[in-house]
Amino acid sequence: MLRRVRVLLLTALLLVTGSVMSSAPASAVIGGSKSTYGPWAVRMLVDGEPACTGTAVTHQWIISASHCFFEQGQPIADKRISFRVGSLDVRKGATVRPVPGGRVGSAHADMMLIKVPPMKVRTARLATAGVHPGQAVRQYGWGATCTGDENTCQSPVLKQSDLRVVRPDDPRCDGYTAPGGSDFCMETVSGIPAGGDSGGPVMSIAPRGAETLLGVFDGSDREKIAEAGEISQQLAWIRSVTRR
Repeated sequence: MLRRVRVLLLTALLLVTGSVMSSAPASAVIGGSKSTYGPWAVRMLVDGEPACTGTAVTHQWIISASHCFFEQGQPIADKRISFRVGSLDVRKGATVRPVPGGRVGSAHADMMLIKVPPMKVRTARLATAGVHPGQAVRQYGWGATCTGDENTCQSPVLKQSDLRVVRPDDPRCDGYTAPGGSDFCMETVSGIPAGGDSGGPVMSIAPRGAETLLGVFDGSDREKIAEAGEISQQLAWIRSVTRR
């Protein structure tokens, strides 16, 4: 059985789910390619250091993975968190910080909504329909480009990997997803997301500006299989929070 591995900086954050982290297998594939588009993609930093990825879903709300906001089982203080927005290069763009007390976690998925001051960015369209087996998707993030110590090889530029949705009851997804659960399962086509990509967007493949946010990336085995929380299942919650 595959061991479930969440994808965040290995030395920085601890999962609220209590899942046990393990080193990436020696045969793991990071791969992927440099992105040329992704205006809604957001880089999350903790104490100024790379941590996770997120997506601007409105001009004042970012969605990411809940587990990115906990350290040793305790919430990370808002004052330690910042986001780089508006550039594919994390060394450029603008910095925004969470509005104090403006974090809202989902009760049913590994998702967190974070309110920030208004951002001058293109926001992501939200999927209203679920994914289906065989669907081609694209994941974006600034995460690790190597195996081993993923803290040492965080990408300064946005990268992407292509994946394909597979059935949640596929044996390869055992320990990652289950029929009726909040996440969907994907197999690698080119590249696999890793540490630092947690919370990043999984998008439909469409012309620029026409793609939709299908999922919030939250785990992989660093080799062949990945998972993401499904946006369509949490759409009512997202809309109820972001309309506040």
